[in-house]
Amino acid sequence: MIYKSPFPDIAIPESNILSYIFPPTTTPSDKPIWIDAQNPKHSLSPRQGLKWIKRLASMFDVLGVPKGKVVLIMTPNHIFVPVAYLGIVGAGRVFSGVNPIYTINEVEFQMRNTEAELILVHPSLLETAVAAAGKVGLGKERILLFSNEECEARDGVRDWRAVNVPDAESYKWDEMRSNAKTTPATINYSSGTTGLPKGVVVSHHNIVANSEQTIVMRDAEQPYEASSRPEERWIGFLPLYHAYGQLYACVMAPKLLNPIYIMVKFVYSDFLASMQQYRITHLQAAPPILVMLDKRPETSNYDLSSLKNILCGAAPLSKELQNAVSRKFKVNVVQGWGMTEVTCGAIHVPGGRYDDSGSVGLLDPNSECRLLDDDGNEIVDGDRGEISVRGPQVCLGYWRNEAASKETLDSGGWLKTGDIALVKDGWFWIVDRKKELIKVNGLQVAPAELEAVLLENDQVADAAVVGITLGHDEWPRAYVTLKDEYKGKTTVEDVQNWVKSRVAKHKALVGGVLFIDEVPKLASGKIMRKVMRDWAKRDAVDLQKAKL
Repeated sequence: MIYKSPFPDIAIPESNILSYIFPPTTTPSDKPIWIDAQNPKHSLSPRQGLKWIKRLASMFDVLGVPKGKVVLIMTPNHIFVPVAYLGIVGAGRVFSGVNPIYTINEVEFQMRNTEAELILVHPSLLETAVAAAGKVGLGKERILLFSNEECEARDGVRDWRAVNVPDAESYKWDEMRSNAKTTPATINYSSGTTGLPKGVVVSHHNIVANSEQTIVMRDAEQPYEASSRPEERWIGFLPLYHAYGQLYACVMAPKLLNPIYIMVKFVYSDFLASMQQYRITHLQAAPPILVMLDKRPETSNYDLSSLKNILCGAAPLSKELQNAVSRKFKVNVVQGWGMTEVTCGAIHVPGGRYDDSGSVGLLDPNSECRLLDDDGNEIVDGDRGEISVRGPQVCLGYWRNEAASKETLDSGGWLKTGDIALVKDGWFWIVDRKKELIKVNGLQVAPAELEAVLLENDQVADAAVVGITLGHDEWPRAYVTLKDEYKGKTTVEDVQNWVKSRVAKHKALVGGVLFIDEVPKLASGKIMRKVMRDWAKRDAVDLQKAKL
């Protein structure tokens, strides 16, 4: 059975993302949109932002960065990150953001995989960027400092504003009226359903489509006409190297003229203070934020009465937590479902609708869905199955990985997602996960990546990694077979420290390590992931009992 959106299809313009946000016949607004939460005097309006966007776009021509090539950005959030995003993409280059807590090896992997031509790096991360660039043969002349204010050159690397760009104001971008569907805009990294992290290639049309779909869903059942939509105020704490933050901060905020107060670093007390100070009305969040709102005692010290709506995505949210936060703050908490491969989202609870069922909502306009069994056959209505989705927001495929693209995307445009859902009357509930992916505070962790790190340890004979859910949080947990000569000598802490020193913080083995005699595998040599997940569920129960 093919499920279709209950909402009518919408017309989606085929254009450069800049033409979508800054239509040629309109004058950009002077209203501050991108605002520094720490110092609101530092802000950018769409008109100011467009001047910097044109300068950045012109700079790529001056530096000889070919169109279609990747520009990597490595920085914490700040108000110029949307400028970089729109300048890179609008100029026909490809944006790829690096998690700023990545180690040199992790940054090297992304640089090498994207074949990045240019690196924009925050001064605080310069040492890591230079080291990684050296490993891939990228010289310092292809690295530029990038922050919210001009910096002095350091270690032979100049600030991006120091590049001489004549006549940037007259820059004209390609409208892409015929090729927006095939022109890559971003490469955001995802583990898909299996294996190592892969670059998800998203086009201009994907982004424009998903923005339009999301706007329609937000307005769907509101007591106002879209033309008289009241102003919303957002807080930009979601990482801008991630698809979720990009869609809202870089695309929808300037499109809707909703001010977004951007946090450089997430500190919970600062987050609460900013919501109180700026009277934030709408929150885009992930489950760990709702856990904090519900559990942390300092929350009661702040006035959050301006909050009207919380959209929760990026990871499953329990119905119990959803309703607890809704009651506590007298706010509508709704969910949505998406993944990097659908640009950002494909299913939402319609704006204006109150839901307390734990559903992720209804299909977005222009979207279709099938539920498949383990053999890839469509299931009957009412049974659980893997979501397979089709729509204009579905990505082009994986960067330089044809095999993974074919495995995930079929010739008919259907994307296999790895998430197991139940559908009733067109409403979707996520009930399980077929894919290997582990979600730590909304961030993706690929078991295969951690297994590769473990197997680099001379004391380890074999290893398998799986997610373990403790309370409301999921963490990586390793099942390790030691070489005979190290049994009884190597400790759990030794293994955890080995991994911790080689990966970003969210990939650490917080879920623990268990030594086993043998990793269960199929005859083909593949790890039996279902067995591992069953072990993790068993261990989670035992660990919780041990705490009591």
